[in-house]
Amino acid sequence: MDIPKKYQSQAFAFVRLLEIMDDLREKCPWDRKQTIQTLRKLTIEETYELADAILENDYQGVKEEIGDLMLHMVFYAKIGDERKEFNITDALNEVCEKLIERHPHIYGDIEVTDEEDVKRNWEKIKLKSGKKSVLGGVPKSLPAMVKAYRMQEKTAQVGFEWENKDQVWEKVKEEMDEFQETIDEQMDQTKKEEELGDIFFSLINYARFIDVDPETALEKINKKFKYRFEYIEKHAQKDLEQMTLEEMDQLWNQAKKN
Repeated sequence: MDIPKKYQSQAFAFVRLLEIMDDLREKCPWDRKQTIQTLRKLTIEETYELADAILENDYQGVKEEIGDLMLHMVFYAKIGDERKEFNITDALNEVCEKLIERHPHIYGDIEVTDEEDVKRNWEKIKLKSGKKSVLGGVPKSLPAMVKAYRMQEKTAQVGFEWENKDQVWEKVKEEMDEFQETIDEQMDQTKKEEELGDIFFSLINYARFIDVDPETALEKINKKFKYRFEYIEKHAQKDLEQMTLEEMDQLWNQAKKN
């Protein structure tokens, strides 16, 4: 097919990357040595760097990290092609077919009223295509907080959901009471972990109901804590070990004002 004029520069850039990947795989000792297993941890690192750039609203950083991740995707496809498992064409065509199939309101005759309808249809189509569980698409290696959010989001699409946020908040308070019991009654560590986990899970659910991304919210607090503690380190007149908590707290409050 002919490439529409508006996409020609993008197509040229992508082909350029493919050609460079071929060169690197053939001529560079490091690139030649890589496998999908050795690339995995590097891809995870690049993904987190993209997440950092997004959180900072750093579009220059987002652009750079997209390029790095695109390189990784091409690298995996190159290895797959060498092993005669798949190539980049297979991967791109497969995702195109998936998008067409899962958007029948655009490429078919299904009507939707809002994004919730779209998400519900998406999950129904996934199950029809062979997925054994609504939760089957949630990666095992996701960070626990993100995984909890995604599982709650997915099960909600099939009706496993509270009616309103007040019910969820009551559940949070119930779990907090149960956790306090484990402390008061000096229960074993396993029980404490279980009940504390229930609190986190319920709080994540409540955050979802009020349209707050808990992972983003916590990371913002991490950044705030890091800034304030580093302010204490920078402005302390003596070693931190020699300071009282009250002295550190004064500097902490100064950092808050800043």
